[in-house]
Amino acid sequence: MTAVRRLIFVAAIVSGVTVAAQPPALRYQDDYRTINGLRLHFVAWSADTVAERPTIILLHGIARHAHTFDHIAPNLFRTHQVIALDMRGHGDSDWSPEGAYLVDDYVSDLEGLIDQLRLRTVSLLGNSTGGRVAQVYAGRHPDRVDKLIVEDVGPERPQSIADAFARQVEQEKNGWASEDELVAQLAARNRRTPEARLRTYARYGVKKRQDGRLIWKRDPNLVKGFVETELWDAVRKITAPTLYVIGGGSRIVPPETQQKLKDTLPNVRIVVMPGLGHYPDEEDTAGFMRIVGEFLQ
Repeated sequence: MTAVRRLIFVAAIVSGVTVAAQPPALRYQDDYRTINGLRLHFVAWSADTVAERPTIILLHGIARHAHTFDHIAPNLFRTHQVIALDMRGHGDSDWSPEGAYLVDDYVSDLEGLIDQLRLRTVSLLGNSTGGRVAQVYAGRHPDRVDKLIVEDVGPERPQSIADAFARQVEQEKNGWASEDELVAQLAARNRRTPEARLRTYARYGVKKRQDGRLIWKRDPNLVKGFVETELWDAVRKITAPTLYVIGGGSRIVPPETQQKLKDTLPNVRIVVMPGLGHYPDEEDTAGFMRIVGEFLQ
């Protein structure tokens, strides 16, 4: 068993975490690390074999959580140890008392996690805000990133996107009467996404308020860090082989940004999945994993 895998299994035993019911060769575990003063939660998929596996860390989008990768983690596990992080303010990770939710804050947490797990190099897969974090980390630590996968996000976040998220937080503050009500609302906004994906998002992403209504676990102050952003200084320093998977129906990474990425990065591949939106991995999981699997090989 590798040093990292021993570290995760020992920590799980000490902290008394429960291993989910999975086939003997495939398990996922909940674990925690205290980084930058915050207790951060992550989900680790590990093997019962001595075979060496490289590590891939999965970074979710704004207002989401580690379990939104449950549908692709088993596939990635064929070749990698898989770690999915609840970024600060999300899921089962602590909230920042100062409302510190800029990309730099998330990157600092990722740096701490990789150091604490004693990972020399990693691959990164990030979607939406997690993709911005992955890009910045890869630019700041080019010698520690094997491969970089970025899903439907680039180096820029315009003010219009930031404003839309602030409106969403305000609209959802009163929560939902049931999980079914929330899933129905999510399905109306995400017609290409299978219900099973949306139900996982809802199930692991909410908690009960005192009056019994379900509300998101996430910190409402996430809006303080979801602001207009430009990350080209970090992106220009990326040296790892890099894959951008873009939803053809999304406007997050326009053609001019795609061209600039091609002109900027010497080892980049950009794949547009026609007709898909902001989360291609959920809308066409098989197609997304074919692209990613080929890249990781």
